[in-house]
Amino acid sequence: MKILLQIMRLPPGTEGRYGRAHHIWMTLALTGLGCCIGVLSLLFSATAYVKLSGMDLFRSYLSHPLILALNLLPPVLLIWLFYFLFRRAWAGFLGSFFPTIGVALANYFKIRLRSDPLLATDLRLAAEAGGIVGGYTLDLTWLVWFALGCFAAGLLFAIFLMPRGIRGWRERWFGVLSCLALMAVALAGPYTSPKIYAAAANDRFINQWSDVEVFVSKGCSYPFLYSFRDMFPTPPKGYSQKEAAALLAEYPDSSIPQERRVSVVGVMLEAFCDLSDFEPLSGQQGVLQVYAPWHTLEKQSVSGDLLTNIFAGGTVDTEWAFLTGYSAHQDFRSATDSYVWYLRDQGYQTFGSHPGYGWFYNRQNVNEYLGFEDYWFTENHYGVLVDPTAAVRNSDPILVQEILSQLEDRLPAGPCFSFSVSYQNHGPYDNTPMQGGEYLTPAGSGLSEESCNILNHYLDGVSRTVQSMADLSHGLEELEEPVVLVIFGDHKPWAGNGNSVYTELNANFDMSTLEGFSQYYATPYIIWANSAARERLGQSFQGNGKTVSPCFLMPELFDLCGWEGPGFMKLSRQLRNATPLVHSTNRFLTPEGALTNQPPDPEFYQSFLQMQYYREQKGRDIPTER
Repeated sequence: MKILLQIMRLPPGTEGRYGRAHHIWMTLALTGLGCCIGVLSLLFSATAYVKLSGMDLFRSYLSHPLILALNLLPPVLLIWLFYFLFRRAWAGFLGSFFPTIGVALANYFKIRLRSDPLLATDLRLAAEAGGIVGGYTLDLTWLVWFALGCFAAGLLFAIFLMPRGIRGWRERWFGVLSCLALMAVALAGPYTSPKIYAAAANDRFINQWSDVEVFVSKGCSYPFLYSFRDMFPTPPKGYSQKEAAALLAEYPDSSIPQERRVSVVGVMLEAFCDLSDFEPLSGQQGVLQVYAPWHTLEKQSVSGDLLTNIFAGGTVDTEWAFLTGYSAHQDFRSATDSYVWYLRDQGYQTFGSHPGYGWFYNRQNVNEYLGFEDYWFTENHYGVLVDPTAAVRNSDPILVQEILSQLEDRLPAGPCFSFSVSYQNHGPYDNTPMQGGEYLTPAGSGLSEESCNILNHYLDGVSRTVQSMADLSHGLEELEEPVVLVIFGDHKPWAGNGNSVYTELNANFDMSTLEGFSQYYATPYIIWANSAARERLGQSFQGNGKTVSPCFLMPELFDLCGWEGPGFMKLSRQLRNATPLVHSTNRFLTPEGALTNQPPDPEFYQSFLQMQYYREQKGRDIPTER
């Protein structure tokens, strides 16, 4: 307090006017306003996830001193920083309120819409945020209006009850530098410390295996700042570049035998899942009719489930895991070894399609970094074929036509690796009655009218998607060249704010059980081959596939083709045999299929993480020509 009073000492001639009481008042009022802003952000955090009791969670913050302090310190430091900068209490209030409540609001709506907390890495997608949020309905709850009232009250309080502050520039800049120094030390120290994060455990009202619930259990500002540690590459524990390089060198790449070369076509479907897997819909004829072509295709294929890292969003996590084999990855900013590069080095033509914008997730650059020679987006191909807005509802038939056309043009020049990402069925889905045929009705399904509307719009798009995939298989069957097709979903679809539709479907999202974990994260995949490929490889391509993480799907494909693949894939197979699940929540599967939070072979798992990190970081040159 003595230091603060000294900092806030007014110029000569004014001390008598304000006196010591003014210093004390400003100190308490500024700090108090900062704390109020922090408490308001905690209210948003506590009520963001509708599955939890908001008031119970909010009270748990107040009874947990560490969580309370870590969430209140940022707005307090911000209000002092902007007060020293502008010499006005109202400027300090605005400088603290807008970033703190802005983060809290973004987290609040992101969780309510997509069951996904706001992380520091989301800041890299700020340019795409409008496109992601544009179609969702933001419910202006009582808390939003309450926050607006708090903003008005706090601003008026600062203007009329907190007179001008210190005028001396030396004192002000000492205060600015002190605040900045405290912020830097806090961010580099306690706010990104795993030990303190563990000490701030607040598990009484949550499921500790749910990412979103663990996040909100610690407030908002604190877990958001903690996520900054993932903004930059972090080597795994005990990492040694030399040792990782030496171990990876023990596994040389193997070439694809000439007599076993077949082309590969991959398609990742946006927000695709089989709704007939949910018991309340398993007997609904409208739903079964939609998925009938998919079920037929499954019988003609090796089919199984992916256990993705994501839910209702974050498409590229599944996409890049399939293309690279990495169980976790940073943002790709330069050429990086991948399975695409391996196939390209083997003489395959590498190309693909996405009827959306290339800047989204920076695919226009990332795809080149991962080894694609050519890629079609809205900007360079699909814009004249389908409007990007219309593509969300109906573009898969066009996508299939273009995939087949590309193959027919390129196959005479040699084997191809084609990988496309669909855009159709991107959420959200309309909650108003659908014009035309309905697949579900409240009377027939027992679901609410709003849930039926959402599912009907989703199923309408999926019906065209499923038929398009069947058409793709028919088109590939007509080719004389051998082609293997792999299709998979990227994540479960959005289904109502706060997962309202899933709640009505009695979905078991208990992450502590394998059933709940699977219902939350599982999407289907199929690996199908045309007659020419089956004959060349001597493989029927039928049967039950394994349940695996997306990073293990390419090894599954290579196994069916009888390819050994690159050295990294050989290591990946060893890890897959020990645990077919390597999840972002640090969950694993034992070979017997039990869910566990410990890798079955911890030593090898750590070695794999080191080699994976080394492979991603070392980069590679992009050839100027084939």
